[in-house]
Amino acid sequence: MKENSIEFKLTGKYALFTDPVTKIGGEKSTYLIPTYEALKGITQSIYWKPTIIWIIDKIRLINKISTESKNIKPLCYNGGNDLSVYTYLRDVEYQVKAHFEWNMQRSDLENDRNENKHFDMARRSLEKGGRRDIFLGARECQGYVEPCKFGEGESFYDDEDSFSFGLMFHGFDYPSEVETEKLTARFWHPKMENGVIVFPRPEECSIRREIKNYCVNNPKINMEEKI
Repeated sequence: MKENSIEFKLTGKYALFTDPVTKIGGEKSTYLIPTYEALKGITQSIYWKPTIIWIIDKIRLINKISTESKNIKPLCYNGGNDLSVYTYLRDVEYQVKAHFEWNMQRSDLENDRNENKHFDMARRSLEKGGRRDIFLGARECQGYVEPCKFGEGESFYDDEDSFSFGLMFHGFDYPSEVETEKLTARFWHPKMENGVIVFPRPEECSIRREIKNYCVNNPKINMEEKI
């Protein structure tokens, strides 16, 4: 294992991994597998500093993919409640491998680029179950993390040679992490082999859609202006 890499087991009774477009309202239906962005957020809940960016390397599905629909009464924007049907993943268990890299957009934190320090803090946070609450795609879906060895134990899909999931949301390009002035959504075609899905790096995703102009304040420039 590399010094900046962690491996953990992710479990939960329910999960709801959706395309962000469907989060606006109405009925929701989960993807059959977690999105890269959801796993990145979960890993950030374990440990995060603005100095680092988490890269999700791969995921292993342990349990059989199973869904359950529930009648939900969400709040309406104009008041009151509405009746919707949400389709969740049920009894999920995954093994996740991720590593961190330096956030090159934060040159003001260059002195904080100590790999051993951040790895030790991430490892200790993982052993404690994370620094923040773990949610599996939605706040009502509580998740739990613990250290594991990626590939250990049996998976329901160990003998599943290949399985494709079609076009799927991958994640966002944020100007705070990438040299861009636009918030961009990435898409890809995930493929599972023997229960394992290897994620492409964000820059390797060729299908993209620009959402809107998006800029962030540079702390270093702001500090120099104050001085």
